[in-house]
Amino acid sequence: MTTPEIRVAPPRPAAPVRGPVLRRLRGIAFPAQLVLAVCLIGGVAIPGTVLLGGKLLLLVLLGAEAHVWLRLRRHGLSRREALARLVPEPVLRFVGHELRIMTSLVRWAARRRHGVNGADAVFSHGRDQAVMIYGLVFACVVETVALSYLLADLPVVHTVFLVVDVYTVLFVLGLHAASVTRPHVLADGVLRVRQAAHIDVHVPLHRIASIRRETLFTHEKKDGELNLPIGSQTSVTLALTEPVNAPKFLGAPRFVSVIRLHADDPKAFLDALARARTVPPSVPGTSAPA
Repeated sequence: MTTPEIRVAPPRPAAPVRGPVLRRLRGIAFPAQLVLAVCLIGGVAIPGTVLLGGKLLLLVLLGAEAHVWLRLRRHGLSRREALARLVPEPVLRFVGHELRIMTSLVRWAARRRHGVNGADAVFSHGRDQAVMIYGLVFACVVETVALSYLLADLPVVHTVFLVVDVYTVLFVLGLHAASVTRPHVLADGVLRVRQAAHIDVHVPLHRIASIRRETLFTHEKKDGELNLPIGSQTSVTLALTEPVNAPKFLGAPRFVSVIRLHADDPKAFLDALARARTVPPSVPGTSAPA
């Protein structure tokens, strides 16, 4: 009897990382672009050669970053892994959050919700903040019009503030759109708790010790608790047998054992979770009775 040959896959070559040249290039390019932007906003006259040099420096930096990204891809890293090697995680999470906000506006206009395919139950939760959001949007629009009038004689400053104000209006609307298009979802024995575009926590049903309807309008920050108010209120409290990770905005871990959230219909939310928790788990290889 022969022993089957055991083949060990050769180790994957170490993926390249940014070298000292690229780090120095970053250290020069970013401050230089910031100084040029401040000078342009302030109306400082900048020679054309300086502007051309700044553009060339930025192009060289982008080309070097693209070259490293391609090398990472050739070493077998996925697009996300390669990007994570080049960009710090807090920056990726911040940019991803902004993209989700803007994408939610498109989903809201198209009446398409995110992550609800194959769900056992879906629970909306953004209704009670609509009036507040629309009030903020109105205030932002008034501010945009007022600043446009006051800064009409400063074209560069006027353009900068116009872009910022328009983005602010879209961002505030996007927060509400994210709440509308990203509801709480129950699927496959997991409750997906969400708020806007920055909170997305998966809670297995077997970790829920108790569920109670509890309307609260004040929430003290405590370790191990996650409060997700909508319109300054929460209507449901979940107590867990084991903590789950609810990462902070920039990715730092945060383990919580109590989650307070809001649902537009708390009774339907409680009833659906109660039914899901009483259904016995299916055993692989067996079929449901006819």
